Amino acid sequence: MKKTTVFALVLLTINSIVALAQNKEKMKKVLFVVTSHDQLGNTGEKTGFWSEEFAAPYYELADRGIQIDIASPLGGQPPIDPKSADPASATEDTKRFDKDTELLNKLKHTLKLANVKESDYDAVFYPGGHGPLWDLTKDKNSKALIASFYTNNKPIAFVCHAPGVLKDVKVNEEYLVKGKKLTGFSNTEEAAVGLTNVVPFLLEEVLQANGGIYSKTENWQPYAVEDGLLITGQNPASSKLVAQKLIEKLNK
Repeated sequence: MKKTTVFALVLLTINSIVALAQNKEKMKKVLFVVTSHDQLGNTGEKTGFWSEEFAAPYYELADRGIQIDIASPLGGQPPIDPKSADPASATEDTKRFDKDTELLNKLKHTLKLANVKESDYDAVFYPGGHGPLWDLTKDKNSKALIASFYTNNKPIAFVCHAPGVLKDVKVNEEYLVKGKKLTGFSNTEEAAVGLTNVVPFLLEEVLQANGGIYSKTENWQPYAVEDGLLITGQNPASSKLVAQKLIEKLNK
C-alpha cells in the first residue's frame, strides 16, 4: 500500500473521530423527573404520573437525538396513573410507549433524585399526573434541583399538575414563579375530574398566591406558556407543545 494511501486513511479516521466527538459534545441531554407517589389522597385509589405527559414529550425529544435520563424521589419503578393507561385515554404516543420494551425497562431503573446533578444536563422536564402534588412539591432535592437549573440559565419545563411542584421553590428568597407568566391544570379541569376536594391544593390558586401570572384556555385544549427559562403546559393535551417549546429553547 502506498504511503499516500495510508496517510489518507489515517487522516480520514482522525477526522471521523473528531466529528463523532463534536457531535457528542453538541448532543443535548435532558433530565425527566417523575413522581414516586401512588396514593390518590384518602380515596383508596392509585395515582402516579400521567403516561401521555411522559410519553409525548419523551418521544418528541428523543426522536430529535436528545438524550434523556429519568429520575424519581425513590428511584426504581415509578407509578403510572392507571387511568392514564386506560384505552380511552390512549394516544399514538401512549400506544408507542406501551410497546416500547426498551423505555419500559428504563423506567424500572429510574435514577434516585438525590443522586442527580444539574451540571450533567441542559434542561429539566417534569411530567404531571396527580402524584407530584404529594411528593415532589415537598421534596428538597427537587426544589434545589429546579432552582439550580434556573440560576444556571437552563430551561425548566412542566406540564399539567407538574407546575405545582414549583409551589415552594425559591430563588434569592423569592418564589421562582413571582412575576412569571405560567399555566397549569386549571380549577375547572380539577372540578371536571371530581378531585377538587381530594388534591392537597389547587395549583391555579397556589401559583397565583405566590405571585405567578396564571392564564389558561378552555378545558382540555392545548395551551403552553413560555416566560424566559420557564415553560409550562395546562393539561395532557399540552404535553407535546411544551416539549416543542423546550426544543426551541435548547436550540438557541
